[in-house]
Order: sequence, then structure tokens, then C-alpha cells
Amino acid sequence: MRIHPATTTAELLAAEHLYDAPPRPEWAARFLAADGHLMLIAYAGDLPAGFVSGIEMLHPDKGTEMCLYELAVDERYRRRGIGRALTEALAAEARERGCYDMWVGVERDNEAALATYRSAGAADDGAFAMLTWVFGTDR
Repeated sequence: MRIHPATTTAELLAAEHLYDAPPRPEWAARFLAADGHLMLIAYAGDLPAGFVSGIEMLHPDKGTEMCLYELAVDERYRRRGIGRALTEALAAEARERGCYDMWVGVERDNEAALATYRSAGAADDGAFAMLTWVFGTDR
């Protein structure tokens, strides 16, 4: 397995089977062009086996932190440490970029995600509520 940052739209589109919905080429291009957005892809041979996406968030009184936006591992490759390796790679990238921390929101009943993040060194920071505004249906 090897992990590297996606740098082309073709790489993002080739990981289509890992996403929740089909990717759109124009959104993939915007993702790559956006400052502070990154996706690391894990490869088993030439096939994308998993990915982690992160977004740098900057605030005037806090500096920059990394939000682990999404982690996915192909079902065929689960329970092999790929999720942990991707999470650790994103954390290393966040440190290298000068982020003061990294965080992720996880549903309390998502035991696989909780175990993955804890195995990569994350600690529970307490319960919180996530509230969402939905603007249209173009997802």
C-alpha cells in the first residue's frame, strides 16, 4: 500500500467507488484548486483502496487547524490498517502545514470510525451537536 496526495482530477475521479455519490469533474477540479483542501489516496497496487480528505480552517485568534472531512476504505481492504494509516498521514500533513490540531466529527454509534481514529492517536473531546443548513438539492 502506498499513500499520496491527489493532484489531478483524474485521480479523484478514479476513486469514485469510495465516495457516497458519483463525483463531478467540475467539483473535483474546484476541490484541487481550493487552498487548504487536500485528499490523500491509499493505493493497493494501482487501485484506490481508500482516501482521507482534509480542509484547513483558519481563524484570526486561533490559527489554523485541520478538519478531517471524510475517511473511506473500500470494503475489500478494511481491517488492514488503511484507515489508521490514512488518518496518521493526514495528521502528519497537518503538522507539516503548521496546524495546531486536527479534529473530526463522528457519530457516537460509529464504532469502526471511533476505533480507527483512537488507534491513530485521537482523544474524545466530549459530546457535541451538529446542526445543518441545507441549501438546495444539488448534491
